Amino acid sequence: MLRRDFFCPEYILNGRYLIAILIRTTKENDMETSKNEFSPDQIDTEVLIIGAGMTGLTMACDLQRRGINFRIIEKLTDYFPGSRGKGLTPRSLEVLDDLGVIDQLLPYGYFHPVMREYDGATVIRDFDVHEGIAPTPNTPYASPFWTPQFQVERILREQLAGGGKYVELATELTSLEQDENIVTATVQKNGQQQQIKCLYLIAADGGRSFVRKFLNVEFAGETRDSVRMLVGDVHLDGLDHQHTHMWSKHPDGFFALTPFPKMGIFQFQAQVAPDFEDTPTLELFQQIMQQRTGMDIKLYDPTWLSLFKVNIRMVDRSIIGRIFIAGDAAHVHSPTGGQGMNTGIQDAYNLSWKLGLVLRGANSRLLETYQKERLPIAASVLRLTTKLLDKFQSFQRVLPTTDNERFQLTLNYRESSLSKQTTLLQLPIQAGDRAPDAPLKNSKGNHTTLFDLFKGPHFTLLFTGDIFPHELTQLMEKYTGIKIFRISKHKSDTDHCFIDAGGYFSSAYGTPKNVIYLVRPDGYIGFIGDSNQAKELIVYIDQLLAP
Repeated sequence: MLRRDFFCPEYILNGRYLIAILIRTTKENDMETSKNEFSPDQIDTEVLIIGAGMTGLTMACDLQRRGINFRIIEKLTDYFPGSRGKGLTPRSLEVLDDLGVIDQLLPYGYFHPVMREYDGATVIRDFDVHEGIAPTPNTPYASPFWTPQFQVERILREQLAGGGKYVELATELTSLEQDENIVTATVQKNGQQQQIKCLYLIAADGGRSFVRKFLNVEFAGETRDSVRMLVGDVHLDGLDHQHTHMWSKHPDGFFALTPFPKMGIFQFQAQVAPDFEDTPTLELFQQIMQQRTGMDIKLYDPTWLSLFKVNIRMVDRSIIGRIFIAGDAAHVHSPTGGQGMNTGIQDAYNLSWKLGLVLRGANSRLLETYQKERLPIAASVLRLTTKLLDKFQSFQRVLPTTDNERFQLTLNYRESSLSKQTTLLQLPIQAGDRAPDAPLKNSKGNHTTLFDLFKGPHFTLLFTGDIFPHELTQLMEKYTGIKIFRISKHKSDTDHCFIDAGGYFSSAYGTPKNVIYLVRPDGYIGFIGDSNQAKELIVYIDQLLAP
């Protein structure tokens, strides 16, 4: 059970509580609420996304493929040039694969970083932090992928541009109003104010979120003043690009240089004193480089220099009427464990499919599960990263391990109202778990994978029996957003049947026949039941998808 402190805030979502929130935010922010009749002509776009970082861009890419009309605005006049987050977890890689950008991304980073540890100018040892971790048929991405955040964002922007959508730069949100039907955002652009009316607004505007502050949403937690880091991106000569160069034993603190060979830069990280307040400059970085390494290495052409202070905070709620808070706007944590950027990706991936369904007619109560599913995850991430930070501060070595929690492969929604399991069979997975991958063969003997079947904005229904229950056929006719496949151990006689040739499906999902698995659009299992419980599945889907 999660503790009920600021790492796991108390939250209850029902109609009465939502109304209370709306009344409070109206009073605190002088937000106007009206009972006017709603007309679709009143809106400029269905969804307005505030912030074009990883969370906002992930949301935009998924909404785009769902045919949702949206706009994404960013107050900066140009895209942020810094590497910032540099490690994508295996689960985030699965999301980016589903969004269709993984092939564009892989040339710009690497798996299995090799650490080269020094004492001054002397090399102590080389080691692979993910040694022995390799992809499996059920987990195609087994370890984190190291790449600068700006490259991932660039690739997502290119994906949007391919569909005719672009980030609106130099567009700053200055005010918000909402009623029961519409959110009205006032923005400053080209020196002029304009209003954007939308059905829903996504606050993906970072740790200093304007939206969160405007709505007076509590951001409980702490600033860990005892941990400060100088971080930046620099060019240098004299060190190879095949290792992450690190000095962990210097009395002034940890120091590391992480290469990004494709871009020719290194991410500079240097722990500094708790009272350090100097302005980051190239000269300062050069001085620290010399002091920590004893090497005559020149730094030049910096693209980003910053002083980082650790904040450990999260919101007490992430839904305020028609406004949703996601990513760093909802939770910030220590960089230990590399969870921040990845948790924002998962927030967006969880919310976007629900928003897409509701905007096309599903019951709006589906949106309530965003808060119910994601806030406990954020709380667990804060606990994990804070535990790792405490180890770092006590000089215990903190390095990535095989722990799937850090890789976000074991995060689950088992306690969610969207997770229903009616079978009494003992299976290796449960409703609410991540749906594993597995290699398959189709009726023509060609190879494919479960992830290929999952790819796209649809639900995927898997059935392990020989004959489809009549109810499943009716389901396919009723809902076009569900794709149904039969998994067989021996033969494939239709285009909708696939062979578990290597037994990897059975090892991940279980061996019993006549089992139904419904996989959500975000790759988590929503329903598990026996074939004679197909009617319960239909009730489940009707409650999920029906108006």
